[in-house]
Amino acid sequence: MDPATRRPRPAVHSFALRYLLVVPVLLAVLTGYVLFMHSDTNTYMLYSQCHARARLPWLSHVPVLGSPACFLVSFFQEAAASVRAFGLMAVILSFVAGLLTVSTIESARICNSPSVLIAYPTGPWLVFDLIGGAIVWELVIIPAFFHRSRAIIAARRQGGPQQLSGPADPTFGESMRHLAVVAETVAIPVAVAVGYVAPSLLMLVTDAPVPVLVWLFFPIWVSLMRQAVRRLALLTRAAWDGSLHLESSRLAMLGMYAVPISCSVLAHAHFLWSLTQPDDRKEMTRSTLKFITIDAFFVGLTVLYWILVEAGWRVALVMVGASVVLGPGAGICIGWIYREQTVDPDRSVTVVAVGSRRASQDADPSEETPLLR
Repeated sequence: MDPATRRPRPAVHSFALRYLLVVPVLLAVLTGYVLFMHSDTNTYMLYSQCHARARLPWLSHVPVLGSPACFLVSFFQEAAASVRAFGLMAVILSFVAGLLTVSTIESARICNSPSVLIAYPTGPWLVFDLIGGAIVWELVIIPAFFHRSRAIIAARRQGGPQQLSGPADPTFGESMRHLAVVAETVAIPVAVAVGYVAPSLLMLVTDAPVPVLVWLFFPIWVSLMRQAVRRLALLTRAAWDGSLHLESSRLAMLGMYAVPISCSVLAHAHFLWSLTQPDDRKEMTRSTLKFITIDAFFVGLTVLYWILVEAGWRVALVMVGASVVLGPGAGICIGWIYREQTVDPDRSVTVVAVGSRRASQDADPSEETPLLR
């Protein structure tokens, strides 16, 4: 390889998991502190109204879950209750659309199938949306990805998890970064568009409680829609049952990321326009929107750290630059596409059965050896 093209290994190759998790833990502590410092009586009054059954009586009177459900619905309803708030919420929701697309793609890759938290993202996303916010990314999701990456690196250094007989474990083979089935190239974008983007638009446009309540459970709608479309696609075309490296197909990659990137660009443009208009936010809207903005900011910091650790500063710089120009939703998508090209271009590392040698002569990854394939 030309020395000019050599790059240092990302931090995930060099540091143990316990050291990689120091920053997410510190970010989680900082997130809780900042949110606490910026909380005010408006938020408590909002919950008090729901607890007293004075707000959304059709929902707040539901036993046990009525008050918290009323609070969540009212919280997001107030957060989008003005032109300026609409613009900022649209940017935040488009960022979540990009992040949801990325995490769903990762859940469909062969290499991530052994990790329950990555392969089945519905649960973590529900906790993120309903309870935990940024802390879920800092203490659950990012650690799961770091743990999986370190497991792959350790397996490569030891020659891979070899089986007693039969073919090698595909989660460590040359197709490890492939989508398990080609049908995911249709299922994932449709699921994100119908299960997340459509409820988000209804919530923003109508500013009514029922669309907000429906939106709160978007991880379930995305999961159900993805499964339904995938099964239908497999029944329609048997060829879609094979695996595919997404980034090797421009058409599939364009279809996968078109929805979140388009939403991000439109939301970013609308937000810039809203800055030219008078600030029409009321006090309650300011309080709720401030809370959501802080939480989204720390999610963004956590994702940036994720990129830095697993892909290096060049990919992080691309993501930040694209976010400034096209919005954070497009930034995470474009950064992820570039990440795949720089982190893992090597297809030569495979795992073989007992008694055989690896196809690669290097047992340990060098500075030129990428993380995953």
